[in-house]
Amino acid sequence: MADQEDWVDAISLEEAKRQVALTSRRLGLLHLAFAEVLVSELGEEKGKKCVARAIKEYGRKIGGAKREKLLAEGVEPTAESFFSVTDLPSIGMHEGVEEVEVDGERRYRAYGCVMGRVWQEYGGDSLGRIYCYVDPASSMWFDPRCKFVHTKAIPDGDNCCELAMRPTTEKDREDFSSPDTDWASLEMRTD
Repeated sequence: MADQEDWVDAISLEEAKRQVALTSRRLGLLHLAFAEVLVSELGEEKGKKCVARAIKEYGRKIGGAKREKLLAEGVEPTAESFFSVTDLPSIGMHEGVEEVEVDGERRYRAYGCVMGRVWQEYGGDSLGRIYCYVDPASSMWFDPRCKFVHTKAIPDGDNCCELAMRPTTEKDREDFSSPDTDWASLEMRTD
């Protein structure tokens, strides 16, 4: 049997994508299972709030780690520097990602989200969608002056996930400091 280094050197790009997709599928199922149990045990409203709090904490861990990495390198955490710390695989989680401009705003589109497909498959779009709030949460923990928000999301019935980095408002920062952040409003608020 070849040692692991030989195996890793021999893996094809397609196999690597497949392996990341398998892991993404399992993560999507894990999120859905935890969310379903919390809703079942606590009731829909309280359960969803609990799931959202967990995602906010998840975002704190992600955004905080990115922030600390840049600060250690002497780089100020800003909306622009947020993208300089890559912490997601570039293959396998989506079928494709592109950068586009919409009405003068830079946006990122992700097609074929593996986790989104899992949530649809299990009829769990609304609980799965709570996971997506990790994007504004991690960006606001990184720099409270900016939020990486969904303008489209596959669990909402869109054909892709589309995200934009936007400045936060005072109301956004107030919502964010609340234990029960109103993520849907925070993502939609632009003034």
